[in-house]
Amino acid sequence: MNLGLIKDLRARTGAGISDCNKALEEAKGDIEKA
Repeated sequence: MNLGLIKDLRARTGAGISDCNKALEEAKGDIEKA
């Protein structure tokens, strides 16, 4: 998954890197769904 997306999601949610990566994979890269 794109590291930039993971960092953005982390900044928005405060979740861990692995949690953000998993959420983005499940949302197929859609940060709004993640």
